[in-house]
Amino acid sequence: MNQSTASLERLQSAQALFFNSSDLDADRLRRVLAHMCHAKTDWADIYLQQTISRAWVFDEGKIKTGSYSIDRGAGLRTVCGETSTLAYTDILSESSLLDAASTVAKHGRLEQGNDDVILPLSVHHQPYAPVYDIHDPTDNANTTKALALIQEADALARSIDPRVIDVTVTLQCETDSMLLYRLDGLLTGDIKPMVYLSINVLTMENGRKERATAGGGSRLGLDFFTKERLYKWASDAVSEALHNLHADPTPVGIMPVVLGHGWPGILLHEAIGHGLESDFIRKGTSAFSEMLGQRIASPGVTVVDDGTIANARGSISIDDEGTPASRTTLIEDGILTGFMHDLTNARLLNETPTGNGRRESFATLPLPRMTNTFMLAGSHTPEEVIQSVKYGIYASNFSGGQVDITNGKFVFAMSKAYLIENGKLTRPVRGAMLSGSGPEALKHIPMVGNDPALDDGTGQCGKEGQHIPVGVGMPTLRIDALTVGGTNHPEE
Repeated sequence: MNQSTASLERLQSAQALFFNSSDLDADRLRRVLAHMCHAKTDWADIYLQQTISRAWVFDEGKIKTGSYSIDRGAGLRTVCGETSTLAYTDILSESSLLDAASTVAKHGRLEQGNDDVILPLSVHHQPYAPVYDIHDPTDNANTTKALALIQEADALARSIDPRVIDVTVTLQCETDSMLLYRLDGLLTGDIKPMVYLSINVLTMENGRKERATAGGGSRLGLDFFTKERLYKWASDAVSEALHNLHADPTPVGIMPVVLGHGWPGILLHEAIGHGLESDFIRKGTSAFSEMLGQRIASPGVTVVDDGTIANARGSISIDDEGTPASRTTLIEDGILTGFMHDLTNARLLNETPTGNGRRESFATLPLPRMTNTFMLAGSHTPEEVIQSVKYGIYASNFSGGQVDITNGKFVFAMSKAYLIENGKLTRPVRGAMLSGSGPEALKHIPMVGNDPALDDGTGQCGKEGQHIPVGVGMPTLRIDALTVGGTNHPEE
C-alpha cells in the first residue's frame, strides 16, 4: 500500500467514525470554520478526537482494577499573532461547534500577525497501521487475550527468583482517532493505536525489600506482547530489584559517567530536547536560543527527532495540526542545525513546520513537542567506552528527574548503576543522583558507542500540564565531569 492510499484510508476511516455518529460532515465543518474567522485571524482549525482506553491492574494473583473510558469532543482554535484562543466541547454537533466558534471569534481579535504560513508537502508517513475494525474500535483490547497476557507476565516474574514476593502487572490499551479541518482547506485524519504493559516486582532478602519496574509498549495491538518480550521485562525488573538489594551507597563527587543505551536517553530528552522546541527558542527562554549554526556539542554527537519510526511509541503519521511527521536533525556532528516546530511558532519564526505540533486532547492547545528523540551511533564499542574510565559510574537505568529549560541544569535518579574501577564494572551502587548542565554535558562527550537503541516504549512527556507519549534513545556514551550525589536510600 503506497503512502497516498494509506493516508486516504485513514481519512475515510476517521470521517466514518465522526460523521456517522453525529450530524457533522465536511460542509458543516466549513460553515463552523467560517464562523470562527475574522479579518485578523492568521490561522484556524477544528480538531475532532475520540480516545477509547482500557486498562487492567493484576496484583496479588488477581485482577485488582479494570477500567474502560471514551473521551470524545472537539477543539476549535484561532491564532492571531502570538495569541491562540481555544474553545472546546464534548458534544459533537453542528450547533455545539457553532457555539464554541462564537467564543473563539469573540475573544480572538487581539493583534495582527504574519499572514504567511509555510506549509510542508502533504506526504504522510505510515509508521503504524490500524489494528482493529473501525466498526469495533475496542477490538484492540480483547479482554480474554488481555487477561491471559497479564497472568502470564505475573507468572514469569514470580518464576525468575524465589526472592520475588509480589508482582503487579499493568496493561493499558488505547485507540486515539482524530479528524482535522484547517483554514487552508485541508481535511485530514488519523487513527493511532497504543498498547503498554509494565511489570513491577517486590523482592526481599534478610528482611530488606527493593522494588523495580520494567515494561514497554508500541503502536501495535496485543500481539506486540510476545512471551520473549514479557520474559525480558520480567527479568529486567527482577535483576534491578536484586541489584539494589546488594548495592553499596554511591560514592559522591565530580567524575566521569558512562550511560547505557536506550532508556538513559531520557536525560537527552529532558536536558537538551526541550530546549530545542521552538516556543522556548522564539521566546528566548532556552539555553540554545541564539546558538543555531554554532558548535554546542562534542564532535561525533548527532541528535535527531524522528516521528516516522515504525510502531515506535512516539511516532505519528501526522501531528495534531495536520503536518506530516518528519525526521529532523537537531544536532549534527556537534553543530546545532535545527529546532522542532509547530505551525504557530514556525509562522512567527518564518520557518517550515516539522510535524511537532502535538496536543494531549481536544481540550488543549497544540505545542511544539518531541516525538522520538535520540542520539545516533558513534564509533566505539560499549566495552571500549567503559574501559576508558579509570574511576567513575556506569548507569544503565534512570527512574526520574527534572530540568530547568532556561539553563539546561538537570538532576536525575539512577535506578541501576555500577562503580567503574580501572575500566571494569565492579560494585553495584544505589541511591545515586546525577546532576549537571545539558549544554555543558554536550561539550564533554569524548566517546559515543556504536550500539544505539530506543527505549522499550515507556516514555511519557509532560509540558504545560499536557502529557503525551514519546520515545527516547542513545548509544552507550561517556560524559566527563558530572556531579554524582548519594542519597539516603529508603527501605520498604
